[in-house]
Amino acid sequence: MLQTRFERRGNGKDLDQAITLQMEALALHPVGHTHRSTSLNNLANQLSSRFEHRGNDEDLDQAIALHREALALLSVGHANRSTALNNLAAQLSFRFKHRGNDEDLDQAIALYREALALRPVGHTDRSMSLKNLANQLSARFHHQHNREDLEESREPMLSLARVCLSFYRSSLGDTSAGEDTDSLNAAMHHFRAAANIVSGGLRSRLQTSLFWVREASRYSHPTELAAYATSMQLLDAYMSTTSSVSSRHNIMKDFPSTLAVDAACCALRSGDLCRAVELLEQGRTIIWTQMTRLRTPLDSLQTRGDHAVALMKRFRDPSSLLDKPPANYSEGNSRVDIEAEETRYRRLVEEWNRAVEEIRKIESFSRFLLPPLFSDLQDAARDGPVIVLIASRSSCHAIIIPHKQPPTSIQLPTDWQKLVKLVPTLREAVQKEAGPKGNQTALIKALRELWDGVVGPVVESLGGIARRGSRIWWCPTSLFNFLPLHAAGEYRPKGKSLSQQYISSYTPSLTALIKARRSHDRSLSVPFVAIGQDFPAGASFTLDAVEPELELVRELLPHPPTVSFSKVTSVDATKSRALCALRDNTWFHLACHGTQRFDEPFKSAFLMRDQPLSLLDITQTDLSRHEFAFLSACETAVGDFHTPDEVRHLVAGLQFAGVNSVVGTM
Repeated sequence: MLQTRFERRGNGKDLDQAITLQMEALALHPVGHTHRSTSLNNLANQLSSRFEHRGNDEDLDQAIALHREALALLSVGHANRSTALNNLAAQLSFRFKHRGNDEDLDQAIALYREALALRPVGHTDRSMSLKNLANQLSARFHHQHNREDLEESREPMLSLARVCLSFYRSSLGDTSAGEDTDSLNAAMHHFRAAANIVSGGLRSRLQTSLFWVREASRYSHPTELAAYATSMQLLDAYMSTTSSVSSRHNIMKDFPSTLAVDAACCALRSGDLCRAVELLEQGRTIIWTQMTRLRTPLDSLQTRGDHAVALMKRFRDPSSLLDKPPANYSEGNSRVDIEAEETRYRRLVEEWNRAVEEIRKIESFSRFLLPPLFSDLQDAARDGPVIVLIASRSSCHAIIIPHKQPPTSIQLPTDWQKLVKLVPTLREAVQKEAGPKGNQTALIKALRELWDGVVGPVVESLGGIARRGSRIWWCPTSLFNFLPLHAAGEYRPKGKSLSQQYISSYTPSLTALIKARRSHDRSLSVPFVAIGQDFPAGASFTLDAVEPELELVRELLPHPPTVSFSKVTSVDATKSRALCALRDNTWFHLACHGTQRFDEPFKSAFLMRDQPLSLLDITQTDLSRHEFAFLSACETAVGDFHTPDEVRHLVAGLQFAGVNSVVGTM
């Protein structure tokens, strides 16, 4: 249990205590005791964990010595001998990686061979033994360049893929043999097969698919695009089995943040712009997609007969349960409670998936909740073109999507390294005071660079698509999320700027923009609330001009009955009152402190009198009938630098919760 808690929370004291207890257990199993080998093995495993955690060589050496003693107690024919062989071999392999001693690697291979011999065809662990042996033989080939090791390790499954890659790599340096494309093709075939074995488990399949992506990309293999598509499909499926928002956030940190953008670049290289847009839409804002798909309206199913109505209920019942706020596990929750909750969640996901599959069998519902096709996504450009900006290490592109015409692609004159420098340069420039003449030299210089490298070339291409003065939408990816595209310009006499030519808006995704345009039933009187909080909990000073701002908003609005105006301020502007006000009014203006949490984006918040009104609170609120929000607060549209394409900030939270239009700050 202490080891399990260490694996879950990473507290080294738990691991130390576990080792102390294992030592005491071993002392109670002296030489000759029937359980001594088990105790030796347990203690060895804990010491190995501590070596991985702290890097103390003595722990690794002691673990190997204990595994040797455990193996010696299990004579030939013992049921657990193959496991003991495998355990010792694994630790020797680990020590070889750590110290590079050939003797450790040779001994590990010999032990893996013996373990494999004890696991004949049909044995449940045979595939694992094949994989272990193949990996070490492949490692020895790279270390000693003995082709016999490659021949022996050419076994099925994922190991075979790695071995085929080794054959291919060895042929690249062998001028007499030529390039071994058959081995490369075989490697990609095995990666594809391993990623599609349903019984393999979603996480391991996802990791395999990402390895396939990496190798197919490295060698520009024709399966590269298929590898990307598989990875994004598996990531989406894996995320759907995870119950809490924080878990989903952590999952995203474990996998490549540029996956969707790299996939789109791959499609662009093959000349398929429509596929590039589809992949971007599928692989970005995954957490928001997981949330919103549980709130999908199905009213049109009611006209399709009793079976369709029953299916609608089968979909909505688990959806409502899955959409409830996740449980917050504390110290008081037992592991049994947590596992029971996770089992319950997985069962609900299975019910939900079965209902979705049945709905897709109904005419005109075949693509229900599937990644949208470009023909559907193009509707986002109904009121003006959408410009998708793609930033990857290989190249930077803009895809201009008009409503009826085919999309066009522009390779931008900027590159990844320039953008990496421009983002912090702009952030620092914004904070610098203006000079004696009112000029902000650093800011102007940065905005000129943004115009020259990104926005200017797009504006040139928009000439025949959008009339001057009309509205355009930016859909930025990756580093572009952190740049004020709307402010780009030359900033010199008679110079050009974007704001002179077009009205700019942003959207986190094409789907979000399409959903925001769905017509709502409008009441005769617009309910509008202005919420202001100038002195929130923990503040050391009063935020200036909040009350005058709310009064100015009141003055600017039409009088009743056109608008029904209310105001929540000062001691009344608490978290609960603010949430109630948001629910009851379809237009709202917030004037308060805002904060972006980079470590935990869903704790980004508007600061109220008693406690923060967080992004997580907002996502759990139904704002599906809301029209407009003006967020007069700092950092409401900044996002998370580690996973920029998840667009986790307060503006996006409100839009995905249902608000059609949101004004926020970068």
